Amino acid sequence: MTTRYAILSHRWGAEVNYEDMIGLMKMEEEEREEVKQRDGYQKIVKSCEQAAKDGHKWLWIDTCCIDKRSSAELSEAINSMYRWYQNAQVCYAYLNDVGESTFPAEKDDDTFSQSNGRPEWFMRGWTLQELIAPKEVIFFNKGWEPIGNKRCLAPTLQVITGIPREVLTSGMDGSLSVAQIMSWAAGRQTTRAEDRAYSMMGLFGVHMPVLYGEGARAFQRLQLEIVR
Repeated sequence: MTTRYAILSHRWGAEVNYEDMIGLMKMEEEEREEVKQRDGYQKIVKSCEQAAKDGHKWLWIDTCCIDKRSSAELSEAINSMYRWYQNAQVCYAYLNDVGESTFPAEKDDDTFSQSNGRPEWFMRGWTLQELIAPKEVIFFNKGWEPIGNKRCLAPTLQVITGIPREVLTSGMDGSLSVAQIMSWAAGRQTTRAEDRAYSMMGLFGVHMPVLYGEGARAFQRLQLEIVR
């Protein structure tokens, strides 16, 4: 029997990791309260509440569901990430810098001055596959109000991301060129140089070892895997 679950897509900030979560009940009260005050903790609580409301027993969140102390687990997770988002019943895309109760369809350089006039979520490397892979994506503003879904917003999302509407509504197919897929990632940023490559593995259906510390060589390895 296949496990049905929801999954979260978000811009990282002050997060709660796997080690924090499993140690929460053993912490001193002061330390536990510090963890609970983080934006990341509230994100976990709110997304769990939304998943329960939608009838989902399970929710997967990258910040606290991967034990990054284990390089083997981290490598497996990164190589499986596209499939995990693809197999989710629904993906909640949390736009932490959107205060309005409607989706920001127009560019707004005043509100989003640090991210080219768009919510920062659209400028991050990892969120590219998190937009494409899931069957259903629901967008939420910073107050956890739903402000639209991928299917209904497909024409606007095409303008923002350059991803064709058909890909957003029906998924990837064999007619897409490498250059076209690469163009969707242009201008997106990752905290670590290696993640520029790792965040695209699923889009090309390739797998390779994760070696943090290799820098730009990761992208060279990705290109080699693609042409094999």
